[in-house]
Amino acid sequence: MEGLQIIMNEVREFIVADESVGMRLDKFLVSQLPTFSRSEIQRFAVTRDGKNIKFSEKVKSGDKIIVEIPPVQTDVATDNISDEIELEILYEDDDIIVVNKPRGVVMYPSAGNKTGTLVQNILSHTHLSALGGPTRPGVVHRLDKDTSGVVVFAKSDAAYRELVKIFSTHNLTRKYIAFVWGVPNWTGADITGNIARSSRNRQKMTMVKSGGKPAHTIVEVLDVWPRDGVSEFRCTLMTGRTHQIRVHLSAHGFPVLCDGVYGRASSRLGSVKNPELLDFIKTHNGQMLHAQILEFAHPVTGVPMKFKTNLPDDMLELKQVLV
Repeated sequence: MEGLQIIMNEVREFIVADESVGMRLDKFLVSQLPTFSRSEIQRFAVTRDGKNIKFSEKVKSGDKIIVEIPPVQTDVATDNISDEIELEILYEDDDIIVVNKPRGVVMYPSAGNKTGTLVQNILSHTHLSALGGPTRPGVVHRLDKDTSGVVVFAKSDAAYRELVKIFSTHNLTRKYIAFVWGVPNWTGADITGNIARSSRNRQKMTMVKSGGKPAHTIVEVLDVWPRDGVSEFRCTLMTGRTHQIRVHLSAHGFPVLCDGVYGRASSRLGSVKNPELLDFIKTHNGQMLHAQILEFAHPVTGVPMKFKTNLPDDMLELKQVLV
């Protein structure tokens, strides 16, 4: 029938070699299907020589093991993508897709954002691994709605699993550009301090003296505009906590410009003498924060990869406004 898509189970066949004799079936399959966990494998339909077999049974030499791997489904709708998002693809192959996320775009559907998300726009272009969850297929890290820059998504399940390991162990490089209030008397700094969800406002994160999760940000001063009281920082994430850069910089007296949550704009606007800067701040929504550089080893091939993006138009406009 036209328009009907039938998704078939993937069928894999293995013959037990002498060195695997005596292994539990589930452990044998883990050795043969390294991209799947044992709990995932135990949900597959498996037969030995055409007959059902328990995962606790031992395999014998010459056993013919057939495994049916069902496709993982996602329920993200792709019929309401945003025409306003121009998908800027930096790299794509069978395993990953790397894009330059625009400011103001939500990563994936949630209670308040059902349509027009980045994931939905990518799914209208290609498939993503459903292992991230029903509404977050392929998502292994995220950028805030109003942060722009480089994001990688997993297309294959093998890439998803490996990318999760890469990000959880932070075996990668992530560098951001931030325009902040304040002019430091130093050229670089190491900011450390645990971050936890605020007890006063559950939508915000905060630095805490005890509890929370350790966070580490390395800051390099790129430029300063003393007359306007503004600086440009490059921030390297050594950990990946929610709102980490915004929280760390704000807590140390350098809140990100146009950040409606941590920016402290009301205490700064009175001192702004540059009318163009004042107009920019009043008319722009979304923190001046851009994920400029992402470096990691390809999750399947292991080849080193580096992606660097130019500053978005609004941040370039800001640089022109600063005197």
